[in-house]
Parts: sequence; C-alpha cells; structure tokens
Amino acid sequence: MIQFIRGKLVSVEEDRVIVDVNGVGYGIFMSVQAMSLLPQAGSEVKIHTYLNVKEDAMQLFGFLTRDDLMIFRLLIGVNGIGPKGGQAILSVLPPDDLRFAVLAGDVKAISAAPGIGKKTAEKLILELRDKLKIEDVLDHQVSEAAVSGKAAAGADNVQSEAVQALVALGYGSTEALRAIKQIPIEEGTDVESVLKAALKILL
Repeated sequence: MIQFIRGKLVSVEEDRVIVDVNGVGYGIFMSVQAMSLLPQAGSEVKIHTYLNVKEDAMQLFGFLTRDDLMIFRLLIGVNGIGPKGGQAILSVLPPDDLRFAVLAGDVKAISAAPGIGKKTAEKLILELRDKLKIEDVLDHQVSEAAVSGKAAAGADNVQSEAVQALVALGYGSTEALRAIKQIPIEEGTDVESVLKAALKILL
C-alpha cells in the first residue's frame, strides 16, 4: 500500500493534484480545504495517501497530515460513506471542526457536505462519537510542569461543564466547543472563569 507521496507539485485541479515523483505523475484526489493549504506549483510536497481499489479503477486520496488520514479512515468506515463522501465532508469540515460536530451532535454541520443527508449524518455521529475522545478536541493546556492524572481529568470536567452551560444559554454545541478550546485550563481553574472567558470570545 502507498503510505505517502513525496515529489514536486505540478498542478492543482478541481478535485485533485498532480505530483511528479521521479518523472511519474501521480493524480491524487484531495479535499478543497486541503488543496487550499498547498504551496505553489513547483514546490516539493509530502502527501499522505489512501489507495482505494475498485473493480474498474485505483484511486489515490491525499491528506496533509497523518491525523487527517486517520479521520478519513474513520469516515469511510461508516456504512454508506465512501471515499468521495469522506472527502466531501472534509472539504466542508476540516478534521478539528468535524470532531467538534461529532462530539456536539451537530447534524446540520455534517449534512452540509454535498451528498450527505440528515440520516447519514446522524449515523456518522452515532458510530464515531465513541471513537473520538473529548481530549482530541479540547487541547487543554496545562502548565509544563508535571501534573497528576486527576488534575488533567479535572480540566476535562471543567471544560465539559462550561460547554453544557453555553449550550443552555442558547449557543450551538459546535460553537461552544470551539470557544472553550481557545481557553487555557490550569489546575484550579473553575467553570465560572472559563465560562466568562468563553462569553468574551462569543460576544
């Protein structure tokens, strides 16, 4: 299996890029969001890949990071979502935003992807919610000094409670999660202070 492609970026097309590797041009399907982050043509790029083998074709799907590829693999593991559907979702929702949407149960955000209906979005959330941890979304920032596992768990609880409070105030779950992610959580930080900081971001 082809794990990644490293070579010169030749061109960026509507739904794929062409990468020259020692004189061989590889066509790699990528999301619009990922293609927008690529350097200009002629630059060297490294693209993590997933090889999709069908009866009548072999297709390479590309990602800028291993994390992006991991999220893609989770998406296509959901019944009813193929590689094209997975990339359509990632074109609308970058990996972190997709994590927000899944953990927040935001069907509307996921179903905004072309070809993804409400029922498919609901199935995706149901199947992936247990596979995505809140720690993957809320990059809680603790001091560089070592902290106990209990302290880290306490930070998670503070963030979760703050999100619930924002939702109760009428904010969307995804919007609330995104705001909380921006707030550093240190040992001893309480829910009220996190909530106040989040409201400053949202207002």
